[in-house]
Amino acid sequence: MAEENALPKRKRLRLQNYDYSTPGAYFLTICTYNRKCTLSHVVGAIHESPETKLTQYGEIVDSIINSIPTRFKATVDSYVIMPNHIHLIIIITDDEELRAIRESPLHGRSVMSKLIGYIKMNASKKIHKEYGFVNIWQRGYHDHIIRDDSDYEKIAQYISENPLKWQLDCFYTKE
Repeated sequence: MAEENALPKRKRLRLQNYDYSTPGAYFLTICTYNRKCTLSHVVGAIHESPETKLTQYGEIVDSIINSIPTRFKATVDSYVIMPNHIHLIIIITDDEELRAIRESPLHGRSVMSKLIGYIKMNASKKIHKEYGFVNIWQRGYHDHIIRDDSDYEKIAQYISENPLKWQLDCFYTKE
């Protein structure tokens, strides 16, 4: 009887036993709460090269993404802020500070987890302060470890073409 009331097991999102502080390239997707289109609008007809026009929330998120290299030993190689999600390629660089963190017994959260937390927390704080409380983010995030140059090129192209293919996107919702 206790099994009938057991909560469903959550699907593991991260690659088990992988250190997400390891130097390398990562493709990340962060979705908005209930996939609401709050970050941007895709403007322009398909034959006119559509692009994203950031909302006030999107502008806040954009400024936080651009501050990542000042806070982390990482660079944002490519990104797009879509109406209800963000795609980023993050490159974690190797240096002594990161090695010390990874080798510490107090390791805790990965650089990637801290970086996502930084984006979500700071964007939420600024949005709440300026516009009142509203749920901004879906729990968690999607990640893909970029394995080679071919993988990188496909993902970079996907990011740059995302506004062009918005209506075909798996995250598409009508605004």
